[in-house]
Amino acid sequence: MTTLSVPDMHCNMCVKNVTKALDRAGIAHNPVSLDTKSVDIEGDTETIKKACTVLDDAGFPASVK
Repeated sequence: MTTLSVPDMHCNMCVKNVTKALDRAGIAHNPVSLDTKSVDIEGDTETIKKACTVLDDAGFPASVK
């Protein structure tokens, strides 16, 4: 499990959009946390890179925490 920081999340709609982006890409994850502005991603290094790209494309730049 790898935690990604998603600092541009500010509301529940942001959480919904991040969740949707990851789900559409087929990336396994735990619930997105607005409190910590992060999400735990399941997978290898390639999956983590893909998740960062998907979130960046959705307007929510992410990085490994």
